[in-house]
Amino acid sequence: MVVFIDLLRAIATVLITNSHYANVYPISFLANGGMLGNIIFFAVSGFCLSNIKLPFHKWYAKRLFRIYPIVWVAILFFCLIGKYSITSPMDFFNMLIFPTMYHFVGSIILLYIPYYIFVTIDKKFGYKSKERFDFTVIAFILTVVISLLIYIFAYDKSYYHIDTVEEPFILFLYFEAMLIGYYFKKKLAYFENKKGKLKWFVTAILFVVYFISKLVFSNIQALSRIQIVNQYILLCLLAGIVMCVVSLSDCLEKMPIWIKSVVSHIAKITLEIYVVQYVIIARFDDLPFPINWIVITVVIVAGETVLHYLVGLPNKIKKIVRKK
Repeated sequence: MVVFIDLLRAIATVLITNSHYANVYPISFLANGGMLGNIIFFAVSGFCLSNIKLPFHKWYAKRLFRIYPIVWVAILFFCLIGKYSITSPMDFFNMLIFPTMYHFVGSIILLYIPYYIFVTIDKKFGYKSKERFDFTVIAFILTVVISLLIYIFAYDKSYYHIDTVEEPFILFLYFEAMLIGYYFKKKLAYFENKKGKLKWFVTAILFVVYFISKLVFSNIQALSRIQIVNQYILLCLLAGIVMCVVSLSDCLEKMPIWIKSVVSHIAKITLEIYVVQYVIIARFDDLPFPINWIVITVVIVAGETVLHYLVGLPNKIKKIVRKK
């Protein structure tokens, strides 16, 4: 199980990082896939956090202590070298507390709250997995209906911006992705190692359709009124990708050790890669291609390695002290 989750995290990391290379590639369209990477991350979160046993305050604090040290070390370092600046108490709050410099962090710490409520209700009152409909499906449909009503009556449909990560509306998509991840965890025994070519074919078609839909909706203004269709295609694609990767569980376990080690390493430092890449990309993207791509990628790897070491250093010191 661990290997396919690591693979999903690694895929998401590559997609998100690649989407920030718009000024790196000679053709900016090559820098794509960021939203797909984002919802894969949220689906993985929904999958991995499904077994909640702690009371909310302890569970939530544990999640925050996993995220914030990495964010704080990165932001303070960039402040020290002059890339970021904190000039007021509001700057301090916005950069280090909420929503921080990173939209993913602001989104996930908000969505942890409804996710905890959902899982708690599902564990106590939800339908059992053997029933025809379970609470996860009901919650997913309810979330889609609420978002659709908001889209119809309150969303600005005059231009294409449905996948803009800074907009609050994107939280519905992220939460729906978490519910998909949770659903696959509940139904893991059914989907794991499930053979068949149809799901691969459908997922490949959805992949092509999704990126074509982005081009069409963003370039034909008359279609902007139905741009939410792009999100529904994306959610179907997410379900297809998770289904395909989960079906390879046994095969992935048999991969060479060095490949699993690389995938596992990327999966462990996804947040570190995410928080260091913005400044690094902006610093070197004016170099000629492909030199800029090589330099940026190498520096990102070096940066996340240092950040991962610094954040983990207090725990390593504690272990050394305890041994003594």
